[in-house]
Amino acid sequence: QVQLVESGGGLVQAGGSLRLSCAASGSIFRPNTMGWYRQAPGKQREWVASIATGGWTNYADSVKGRFTISRDNAKSTLYLQMEGLKPEYTAVYYCNTRPPIRPWGHGTQVTVSS
Repeated sequence: QVQLVESGGGLVQAGGSLRLSCAASGSIFRPNTMGWYRQAPGKQREWVASIATGGWTNYADSVKGRFTISRDNAKSTLYLQMEGLKPEYTAVYYCNTRPPIRPWGHGTQVTVSS
């Protein structure tokens, strides 16, 4: 059974930081590249960052240098450390495999105020 549970979102001022977590079922987490995605109001969901099983990372240009993705394979948990947050980063953040599978989790809301 696919299970993806995101947490750690909240309201933060521009320039602030947040750390997101995603608890995933081990059967999908351990063998797969995992990623963070986000969906802003009125926009399509987009990929933000990903990390392969061996730790190789990749980031969208819009977050490069500000976000750090990491994974704990023993805990089947994915993380996203977000620094220097901007109002345009306001969105619901989701974790999933890359490419993603269904069903998606509920996501965690990140709101950045100016």
